[in-house]
Amino acid sequence: MNVLEKTITSLEVAEMVGRRHDQVLRDITKIKEHLTDHKSVASELFIESTYEDASGRELPCYLLTKRGCELYSTRMTGAKGTQFALAYIERFNEMETVIKEQSLKIPQSPQEALRLMFQYQENTSEKVEKVEERVTDLEENIVLSAGDYGYVTRRINQRVAEVGRSFGKLTNKQRGELHRDINSGVKKITGVSTRTQLRQKHFQTVLDYITDWEPSTATKTVVRQMSLELGEDNE
Repeated sequence: MNVLEKTITSLEVAEMVGRRHDQVLRDITKIKEHLTDHKSVASELFIESTYEDASGRELPCYLLTKRGCELYSTRMTGAKGTQFALAYIERFNEMETVIKEQSLKIPQSPQEALRLMFQYQENTSEKVEKVEERVTDLEENIVLSAGDYGYVTRRINQRVAEVGRSFGKLTNKQRGELHRDINSGVKKITGVSTRTQLRQKHFQTVLDYITDWEPSTATKTVVRQMSLELGEDNE
């Protein structure tokens, strides 16, 4: 959870520095190339991830730690460098404040939650049940950690590859149709609008869905039609 909360995306960086996202991705790639002798450090500063664009496509991005932002800022000089430094410092300060406030308000374990609640309530079975329900709700509504989110992404890619074999060699466009289908299902069964909104309570349900997922008849038809059109073009 802290990994997600203490990083900013390369999309946010692009907005801060006034550059296109693809340009920021190239900048980060060059920085990582300069750190070939320190690959583990580079992977900690610039964490590979993905996001969904407006059309539902899954595209690459990076999660930058504060040190990653500091390193990225060395590519800029003058006013732009100063403005970016001010922007990311303010952003991380905001996140630190939120984390501190949450640590004061939200119990860090079920046992702590029970102990705090028992200070104000009598020890009755009815009230114990209410406390346990609240603790469970807190745990289940935690945003997926970076590791769990990355695992969901890998399982989606693996399942799309497995299903895609039945259609032969897929084009990027066909693969995109399959990704849209499976992502649409994930969002439908969890009630979220984007995968980044997934909560811990969704994790196992989403994994089970991915394992059982098959594209809809409409999606299968579209993918097959694309194969036929491709074959006709090659004749």
